[in-house]
Amino acid sequence: MTARSHLRAVEDADDDGALDLIALGRRVRHLRKKKGQTLDDLAAELGTSASQLSLLENGKREPRLSQLQQLAKIFAVTLDDLFGAEPPSKRAALEIELEKTQRGPLYTAMGLPSVRISNRLPMDVLESLVALQRELKRRLEEQAATPEEARRANTELREEMKARNNYYPEIEAEAEKILAAVGHESGPLSHHIAGDIAEHLGFSLRFVPNLPNSTRSVTDQLNKTIYLTQSSSRDWDARSVLLQALGHHVLGHTEPQDYSDFLSQRVYTNYFAAALLMPQRTAVNFLAEAKQRKELAIEDLRDAFAVSYESAAHRFTNLATEHLGITCHFQKVHESGIIHKAYENDEVNFPADHSGAIEGQTICREWTSRQVFDVEDKFRSFNQYTDTPGGTYWCTARVEGHSSGSYSLSIGVPFEHAKWFRGKDTTSRSVSRCPDDPTCCRVPPAELSAVWEGQAWPAARANTHLLAAMPQGAFPGVDTTEVYRFLQAHSQ
Repeated sequence: MTARSHLRAVEDADDDGALDLIALGRRVRHLRKKKGQTLDDLAAELGTSASQLSLLENGKREPRLSQLQQLAKIFAVTLDDLFGAEPPSKRAALEIELEKTQRGPLYTAMGLPSVRISNRLPMDVLESLVALQRELKRRLEEQAATPEEARRANTELREEMKARNNYYPEIEAEAEKILAAVGHESGPLSHHIAGDIAEHLGFSLRFVPNLPNSTRSVTDQLNKTIYLTQSSSRDWDARSVLLQALGHHVLGHTEPQDYSDFLSQRVYTNYFAAALLMPQRTAVNFLAEAKQRKELAIEDLRDAFAVSYESAAHRFTNLATEHLGITCHFQKVHESGIIHKAYENDEVNFPADHSGAIEGQTICREWTSRQVFDVEDKFRSFNQYTDTPGGTYWCTARVEGHSSGSYSLSIGVPFEHAKWFRGKDTTSRSVSRCPDDPTCCRVPPAELSAVWEGQAWPAARANTHLLAAMPQGAFPGVDTTEVYRFLQAHSQ
């Protein structure tokens, strides 16, 4: 490699050019001292001043091409040696790392004073400073993780689910073995049987009023005890919470290594709980008979197994393609129009961001999952056909309350599969041009814009969670210290 190409490599480096010059300067200093020369000695040979050479050695001055060639000749090395990948010594490596950190944006933003790096700086102090700055950088990077990480992990998991038609036979098999062991064959799974399952797996249950605020259950793996709350909540079924906790044990989960691992484990344990609450054999028989009668309905599945509508809708997506030959999609949409959860294997065109994430996007106003909020009859499911750029879909939806607001829960299928469902004769129909045409619902109608554009100034409700860093720890959002103190108090 020529000297000119070396300089070009420095200029094209990912890091700031000055940082690369730091490493070059430290190598020049190392070679000068190895030769036993002072700054004045080497400066004289180069035909420059000692102050200019000092700037070069400190990475604050870019050498000329001719100087690089002179330096290589003086030290009897190649240009590759001057631009070597490895620092010439351990101390040089530490000095380079410390200097780079002190010139970096994180250090500058915190307003920390710079440490003068010289031969007088003791080696142990140098090592301590570098170690401290490494830990500072690690913590800042950990805290700086944004919801982007969650969106990407969720997108990858959704693609896995789609590739498998949201069907996991290995989890079904584990659930079937457990149900056989406790003798449960049909009908809703009672709290009593859920307790039998825990006992069969070697766990005892304790209901307490003071679970850590960030948890729904806490498992003491040392003493095989599962702690649940005594207080009731409309946001979750106590049976599901217990079965999900047991699912981590049955599926052999270890502490999550990252957010993607955490998210996958949550999906798998939810699936496990659903496979116990709505066993594959009986649920498939129930759905197959309803299909034969052309009377498929999510609310019937809900009522047959005494679960929530959301749980029944999720379970339908597990079994519909594998056992009924029906492709489908699922949505959970907040009353604001924001997608909370979504799944599809029927090629419906959900809105997505640049990373492919669907969650957090606004669904079209014309879709069933939005139209259902305006329906007066909230007792029965609302059914609608929607013509979209990707085809016509039939959807059934209903609204359920939650502590964070109202959500619509909907199952949709391509037009050709609508014939199997109750509600197929609905006269409700809409046309959606989203996401191809923003005039569908993403921009205001022209007649409204003519009157109000530039005259409206709404006070937006800040969704601070969208800007917040991802919670730290193996179990995001969980206060580990609080959990440990809880277990310590209850294990005595």
